[in-house]
Amino acid sequence: MTYAIAAAGTGGHVFPGLAVGEALVADGVQQSDVLYVGGTRLEASVYPEAGFPFLSVELMGLQRRLTAQNLKLPLVVKRAVDRIAGEFHEREVGVVLGLGGYVTVPTGLAARRLGIPFCVSEQNAHAGLANRLMSRLAVRSFGAFPETVGMPDATWVGNPIRQSILSSEPASAARASYGLDPDAPVLGVFGGSLGAKVLNDAVDDNIARWRAAGIQVLHLVGTRNAELSARAEGGWKVVPFEDRMHRFYAACDLVVARAGGAVAELTATGTPSVLVPGSFGSGGHQHANADALERVGAAVVVTEEDIGDLGPLVVDLLGDRPRVARMAEAARSFAKPQAAANIGAAMRELHGRVT
Repeated sequence: MTYAIAAAGTGGHVFPGLAVGEALVADGVQQSDVLYVGGTRLEASVYPEAGFPFLSVELMGLQRRLTAQNLKLPLVVKRAVDRIAGEFHEREVGVVLGLGGYVTVPTGLAARRLGIPFCVSEQNAHAGLANRLMSRLAVRSFGAFPETVGMPDATWVGNPIRQSILSSEPASAARASYGLDPDAPVLGVFGGSLGAKVLNDAVDDNIARWRAAGIQVLHLVGTRNAELSARAEGGWKVVPFEDRMHRFYAACDLVVARAGGAVAELTATGTPSVLVPGSFGSGGHQHANADALERVGAAVVVTEEDIGDLGPLVVDLLGDRPRVARMAEAARSFAKPQAAANIGAAMRELHGRVT
């Protein structure tokens, strides 16, 4: 009997999905019995490289404007449902989890056709369109925040993160691995696996100010911005991509980031943050995520329109050690580091039930 997980598109969907699969394996499920469903983007490399079986289907999202392309959507969804249902029947899938995005819709419909228990997990404080729709068919809904707008019945379990994020490493050792001074404060900056131009530009604009204040910058620029490494010097360490994020968090006193999936990692590692939410996505979800952390005192929110305030704000925060310590404690108090294990346990409990 197989467990199926549908997660596709960005790292914000893909890596929480991977975390749940790894939690199932840690709990005794055979890796070959965890089937991932997705399209042709990040998931098409991440899951097979991690050793899991993967089913790739044609995906297409709803365009939120009048366009003839939307007329193709019902046929694309039907073909995907047929293919997924066939694979689920052949593999004797006993429970299904959707993590939002386009792939959740045909996967949930395939599960319903076969009478397989279907669950959804939402990573943001405002649920995306797919999860808002498919949660109506779900026997369990899981949320990353105390309340999830659009999914009122969601249980607050947190956003699944990989256990490797929680690996312990002394700050001095982490800083030494990056060639940073172990005694000077470190500001970490990152905008996801591809990077975020607004954050990269902000570092460029403020690096002189931060150097003058004795602040080192550990900057994950994203794979498409690797050329920035040629300009870094004197306490500005540029890394295109980091697959050992526990080391990044261990090295940093404060992190500037977007407010997507990083929120779960920041809280789990007790990392104070300045969050710059993006306005993309469903319903401005990053703004809601960032506001939730700011309300509990774990983060300060800076909008893209006010990005010019970032430079002096960072200097003020890193000059106020007691405040940064309070932010770290607030982050830890908000964390749900066992989210993946708890969702996996719920899937095991539901496995094989007929709906």
